[in-house]
Amino acid sequence: MTSARPRQSWQGLWNISFGFFGIQIGFALQNANASRIFQTLGTPLDQLGLMWIAAPLTGLLVQPIIGYASDRTWTRLGRRRPFFLAGAVLATLALVMLPQAPTIWVAAVALWLLDASLNTCMEPFRAFVGDMLAEEQQPAGYAFQTAFIGAGAVVASLTPWLLEHVFHLANTVPAGMVAPTVRWSFYLGAAALFGAILWTVVTTREYPPATVVATTVSAPPTVPANGARWILGGVALGIVILGCELAGWLASSGEALLVAAGLVAFGVAQLAVARAQWRGDAPGVVAHLVGDLVAMPPALRQLAMVQFLTWGALIVMWVYTTPAIAHTAWHTLDAASAAYGDAGNWVGILFAAYSGVATIAAFLLPRLARRLGIPRTHGLCLGIGALAFVGLFSLNQPEWLLLAMAGIGVAWASILTLPYVVLARTAPPEKLGAYVGLFNIFIVLPQLAVATILGGVLKAWFPTSPETVMLIAAALFAAAAVAMQRLPR
Repeated sequence: MTSARPRQSWQGLWNISFGFFGIQIGFALQNANASRIFQTLGTPLDQLGLMWIAAPLTGLLVQPIIGYASDRTWTRLGRRRPFFLAGAVLATLALVMLPQAPTIWVAAVALWLLDASLNTCMEPFRAFVGDMLAEEQQPAGYAFQTAFIGAGAVVASLTPWLLEHVFHLANTVPAGMVAPTVRWSFYLGAAALFGAILWTVVTTREYPPATVVATTVSAPPTVPANGARWILGGVALGIVILGCELAGWLASSGEALLVAAGLVAFGVAQLAVARAQWRGDAPGVVAHLVGDLVAMPPALRQLAMVQFLTWGALIVMWVYTTPAIAHTAWHTLDAASAAYGDAGNWVGILFAAYSGVATIAAFLLPRLARRLGIPRTHGLCLGIGALAFVGLFSLNQPEWLLLAMAGIGVAWASILTLPYVVLARTAPPEKLGAYVGLFNIFIVLPQLAVATILGGVLKAWFPTSPETVMLIAAALFAAAAVAMQRLPR
């Protein structure tokens, strides 16, 4: 039987989530500078995607496993905090290693280690809020996490600029070398990441499992029964993708077929788990995770659809904002032109702006959610985000684009807060870590799908108007807002 968890003070909420400030600094430095480091080491532009594809795949595998393990962990340090600390040590080493990599393969290993380590930290942090806070305080707890995510992104985005313009470090160096502004950004980021996570480890004490959960996690996993359907679905999708390429509707099918292969792989995993259980084998981590995924409560299935649509739109923004506004506001498609460079610099300002807005908006969401309910509040924020994407398509003045990004910031604050409140309230408490990790699937899969498919669609249908994809993002956000209304208030 669980016991009531005490109400946390403002300082307690801060301590529980402060580690996320460091985690986001690590992610933001990786996102903004890894491609630059790879290109400095001689990676061709058309092969950058291969360097990056390991990152989402790593998260897809690491987070569910870490979540499963943290649900079953209890040490003198606690349940989740051992994973915070281990991930922090490894991520710190990777942040120091990446800008010093002498070759492309060393940089690739460092990037993989960094992403795996950050995911090792991040997943238990999401479950940590559910463990530490009573239900009525969970919106505030996840709002603190969102605020620290926004603040970390702003700090990491501004650090290279400050090092160049305030501390006068060089931002350009001979070929084959990494600029001092980038190297010192990573060193400072490593210190900030380790310090922020250590702060949470030192200033918090976890409740024993009996305080958090009412049952053990030893129940046998659900036997999956739809493996063959997933395999057939993946094969059918592969046939459709090849047909679209033959019809000229898709420029290339090679990368898009990865999505179909993923569906087939999930079906094969289900068949393997079902066969092992039929033989009477002791269920392992894969059996439990696959069983939890197929036995997901109905509310979480609906939330998974919301997440899939939402993150499909976000990857559109991250990948295509620069070419989109370069065309609409700077009237160029030439990536080598000065105007394109100016557009790219402005995108950095726009992205910092939406992170800053999200930091502020996060603290308004709990009050709004209490009044409207979580489904309506999240739907409203996603609707604002959909209008913002329409703005990114239609606005042709750089300053007005800040207004669109403010709308994205409101949606971003909600995306990082309210779905996790629903997850913490709906998932079985004894499996919260596993379900937080499994939910990363519905963040990674749409990113892989969009990254592999939309490029071919853009090349075939909109080769001279990249801003059109912002309307696709708007439609995805709008669909997610509608889907959110099917959840109970």
